[in-house]
Amino acid sequence: MSELIKPYRLCPGDRVGITAPASWGDREQIQTATACLEQLGLRVRLGDTLSKQHGYLAGTDEERARELNGMFADPEIKAIICARGGYGTGRIADLLDYDLIRANPKIFWGYSDITFLHAAILKRAGLVTFHGPMMIDLEKDNDPLTVQNYETLLFPSVLRYTEEINPLKVLVEGEARGPLVGGNLSLITSTLGTPYELDTKGRLLFIEDIDEEPYRVDRMLNQLRLAGKFADAAGVLICDFNNCVPNKRKLSLTLEQVIEDHIVSAGKPTMAGFKIGHCSPNITVPHGIEARMSTQDRVLECTEPGVET
Repeated sequence: MSELIKPYRLCPGDRVGITAPASWGDREQIQTATACLEQLGLRVRLGDTLSKQHGYLAGTDEERARELNGMFADPEIKAIICARGGYGTGRIADLLDYDLIRANPKIFWGYSDITFLHAAILKRAGLVTFHGPMMIDLEKDNDPLTVQNYETLLFPSVLRYTEEINPLKVLVEGEARGPLVGGNLSLITSTLGTPYELDTKGRLLFIEDIDEEPYRVDRMLNQLRLAGKFADAAGVLICDFNNCVPNKRKLSLTLEQVIEDHIVSAGKPTMAGFKIGHCSPNITVPHGIEARMSTQDRVLECTEPGVET
């Protein structure tokens, strides 16, 4: 990984680019959701990918990559927020200009399928990015904590996640420190064996997912375990696994059982219950920033803001 760099904070009047590097969405719906950014005094530019459709993708791979590279290169755009996830970011990872991204450090924000780009940008450009709610989420999630995430664009703060947000469950006791990395389980697994494989050595790994049955979660956790990702990690954060219940296979292990088999067995400090991912609220975390997790204090806290102040 390149030496870690942080993007710059925003100021009122700055322009934010909205792009769709994965699946396509409803442009009008997404435009409506940008009102929360405008209320913060930011200006918004909608990318052309919000009007494109190529099967289940928001344009061809070349179109989506060109727009993302262009937004990093454009001096008028100070931050880039993804309209939605879905599928497709892994297809453009090798079309991105990581030297360009490193030379123009900007806030890059999204989650779900965007996980692949968080991993790729951290590994190839060394840029801190943000795992947080996207434009499509603001149409259905009006939880104050979700909306307040965006205030950190202008008013940098140090993430401190405690049980004041929601109860946390200790699975393996201990304290661990390291850069905070991770995201969607399906996408983390899809990085294995690629040049963008997520490195967990000495890091705090957070995972989340949605609509995956326990047997599918089992398969992905087993693959990560066999790849040494849990043994290498300093600690593990189990975040929201929305609707990950038996459907096709009614005779099933529980989600808790597969987590026990593959993660708890690694013996690294582990806590569950973080509202990070496909949930409400969806707490934003800086991807790549040093953090501390303590099961005794039941806290996750970063050592510094995710942006240059």
